Amino acid sequence: MSSNGGPTPAPFRGAAVALVTLFDQDGDLDAPATAALAVELVELGVQAVVVAGSTGEAAALSQQERNELLDVVKVSVTSVPVIAGTGAPSARQAVELTAAAVDHGADAVLVLSPPGVTDPRPYYVQVAKAAGDVPVLAYHFPALSPPGFPVGMLADLPVAGVKDSSGDPARLLEAVARWGGPVYVGSSALLFMAGAVGAAGAILTLANADPERCIAAFGGDVDAQLKLAPGHFKAMWNFPAGIKELTADRFDTSTATRLL
Repeated sequence: MSSNGGPTPAPFRGAAVALVTLFDQDGDLDAPATAALAVELVELGVQAVVVAGSTGEAAALSQQERNELLDVVKVSVTSVPVIAGTGAPSARQAVELTAAAVDHGADAVLVLSPPGVTDPRPYYVQVAKAAGDVPVLAYHFPALSPPGFPVGMLADLPVAGVKDSSGDPARLLEAVARWGGPVYVGSSALLFMAGAVGAAGAILTLANADPERCIAAFGGDVDAQLKLAPGHFKAMWNFPAGIKELTADRFDTSTATRLL
């Protein structure tokens, strides 16, 4: 919620892409190719671009690579927000990543909750201080970084929105109905539902390969939601290789990964 007690303005609305990070066949960062993909996806309608998130293999990127990636994407993408992933196992690390992202022009930061921490409120307080006026989006993804945080804790977090990648429809409904702030769904299996119940938007791995159907499903197209199913399962069951292969099939990009 905002400091005056009213609803927090959403940093963006609609479907965003959790951008893959492209590497050459030697495993080196290819920031220009990654930025070119981002531009193409924005032209196809995505409303924000997240770099160096979990889909972007952030755990395998150095700080220098994160900075370069954000710089090049920011120069290339000018019409929608560019959001940097800055979550980390400790508050100290997340603060450093957040400060660097702010220095390099991130429009918002997406901050995964730390693993093994049942009360991440102090962590988010420190990250929000480092972010200053840049919006912070809390990121609940218990399959990657358990346990995440309960919906009831959102009111105590100094954040401008939340991404929920739990894939749990009941939790998504609870977050939208109870919290009042912007909720972004992270599961491409729940897009139709998320749009119908009033979520602010979505931040999606599958938008790298099928942005049009992701946008349509969030907008209420049940046929698009059903047609996303094969890609959803491929991306989920074989990560990150699956989404790299799907993206390459569509846009002729590299399939090289660092996280095997």
